[in-house]
Amino acid sequence: MKKIRRHMIFYGYVQGVGFRWRASNAAQRFGITGWVRNLDDGSVEMEAEGTESDINDMIEVLKAHIWGSIDDMISEHIPLRGDHVFEIV
Repeated sequence: MKKIRRHMIFYGYVQGVGFRWRASNAAQRFGITGWVRNLDDGSVEMEAEGTESDINDMIEVLKAHIWGSIDDMISEHIPLRGDHVFEIV
């Protein structure tokens, strides 16, 4: 399957609720590489590289997070980078 890379910013109750840990765990489960980090405005930024289906599955896991909530998400396709791991930065 063809790999893609997406840059995403998640808005809502996404900091202080284990969101980045959950993202890292889901990335490992679906074989996704990239990174995730908190931003100063309370949002969370992520780059994810994998198949479109696996990235969408990871986002569904994040939307189902019981302690937080995603109110909005901005997403765009960006060039592949060939990462080997998924990091919390």
